[in-house]
Amino acid sequence: MGLMVVELVVSLLKDGTPLACVSDIVTSVSAGIISRMPTLFARGFEITTYIYVWDNLRLLELPWDSAWAWWLAFLAVDFSYYWVHRFAHEFNLLWAAHQVHHSSEYYNLSTALRQSLTQQFSSWVFYLPMALAVPPSVFAVHIQFNLLYQFWIHTEVDVAHSTTQSQVIRDMGPLEWVLNTPSHHRVHHGRNEYCIDKNYGGALIIWDRLFGTFAPEGDKVVYGLVHKINTFEILHIQFHYYKYLWRRFNRYKNIFNKLGVLWKGPSWKPGKPRLGDHAEVPEVTGEELPYNPSWPLALKVYVCIHGLMLLGVYQDLFESRLILSQVTVLMMTGYILLSLTSIGFIIDQRPTASMLELLRCVLMMMLLRYGYMMAPAPLVVPIEAFVSISLLYWGLQTLSQLIAVKKKTT
Repeated sequence: MGLMVVELVVSLLKDGTPLACVSDIVTSVSAGIISRMPTLFARGFEITTYIYVWDNLRLLELPWDSAWAWWLAFLAVDFSYYWVHRFAHEFNLLWAAHQVHHSSEYYNLSTALRQSLTQQFSSWVFYLPMALAVPPSVFAVHIQFNLLYQFWIHTEVDVAHSTTQSQVIRDMGPLEWVLNTPSHHRVHHGRNEYCIDKNYGGALIIWDRLFGTFAPEGDKVVYGLVHKINTFEILHIQFHYYKYLWRRFNRYKNIFNKLGVLWKGPSWKPGKPRLGDHAEVPEVTGEELPYNPSWPLALKVYVCIHGLMLLGVYQDLFESRLILSQVTVLMMTGYILLSLTSIGFIIDQRPTASMLELLRCVLMMMLLRYGYMMAPAPLVVPIEAFVSISLLYWGLQTLSQLIAVKKKTT
């Protein structure tokens, strides 16, 4: 979060404009929170299955205290990640999960947090061959390092925009040939035709160069999904593509076409190549603007304050989950999901946002009163006062909406 603030400040000092809007940053952080919720109830699939294979099927045991074993593990994890990532783009069922990460039309450090709730249930398979030789402790370190490395490459602060829309890239010299860099990963997030299905690498870009999926940054990159979804409601962002897949699956009568919907590329159609025809991708001019509907400044401040309080709840829940009852963990998880949904409704300015937020504020007040939500002693009274004012405001908003509906019906 601190680095995200630094990035925003640098972008303001550099170009006079922020790299993102409040709506997008809040949505990305919300996706990050949701993606971690399954670990409240079960150990990570990657580590659990890895340990099982290591304990029962390993062929040899690399020494955990050998430098060459750690370097080998670094390469093996990054190689495996390349194929995790590539399959997530080339198989439609896996893309249904991964598309969450590409749904932002901005490109900044908060985009790195925009992760899928469901992708973790398939990615673990690709790392299992390592368990035949690499100790779980070494794997656990490298799988985290690989993820953390990719945080910093989600940025545009190394790009200078001129008035002619061209870009001057401050590259990293010879390291650009080996490492995945912001420039390389910007291409991966683009919806320009030259960006589609390119630059899958994690920490290294060498796999893309070896397997023919590398593309250098050229024309101005326009970010986001090929077909925009125009919403900030987090559950819709997480699951809308599964509904779309189901509709496409049912559209075809031929079983091979049905299976093709799941196991071929996102843009595949009968009679097209396995990955579809990229020439059919909507044309990008470079003049496209991100979806960013206007909403009152007061609501932006409100959402940010409640978002920060929710981050505190999230942090407390993860720190104390081992001493809480399952019922309490389920209850707090439900509250977090309700809160993230309500925040999305407010940003989207949906008609039902006031009623949902009223319910959330009532629940929040009850959780505060009964000790399920904790706050530092000096902040207890201000937080309760703020929640009470929020409750009153959304109560009045809901009442006015109900009166308006009644007048219409009469």
